[in-house]
Amino acid sequence: MTDDLICIGAIAGAFGVSGEVRLKSFCSTPTDIASYGPLLSEDGSREFHISLTRPVAGGLGARIRGVTTKEQADALRGTSLYVPRNRLPGLPDDEFYHADLIGLLAHDTGGVALGKVTAVYNHGAGDILEISPAGHKSALLLPFTAAIVPNVDLAAGRIVVDLPEESD
Repeated sequence: MTDDLICIGAIAGAFGVSGEVRLKSFCSTPTDIASYGPLLSEDGSREFHISLTRPVAGGLGARIRGVTTKEQADALRGTSLYVPRNRLPGLPDDEFYHADLIGLLAHDTGGVALGKVTAVYNHGAGDILEISPAGHKSALLLPFTAAIVPNVDLAAGRIVVDLPEESD
């Protein structure tokens, strides 16, 4: 079941003393996290019924059904929140869920294997792909732009990377 679950957020900890939590949303519109129905734990064994309360520093304030104390909210800190893929909207051809990119094989424009996409980061200035080495001493961190990654072929399980000159 976990293969068709997509991580859309995480519980950052308690907010206040009455069981409210601080959520980090990974949705392009952060408040959309509450619109996908009950969210699930990574293994799908727990459901979280979330209602947003207000924007807070570093995320969103929310209530989770059944969580009424600061201690219960604190116990959920670090819990990633998932939704079945079929509840998410389809994406345009040039957009991808991070979960779909992780695991793809990366090749340069000449067909030489570079490694595998092991993570996607976004610290506010756009997505960065981490490609674990096949011949490089350390992981490559590359911007996920059309100029650097001109081809993403999910069906074939690969991306083509046009390495910047300084990476050679």
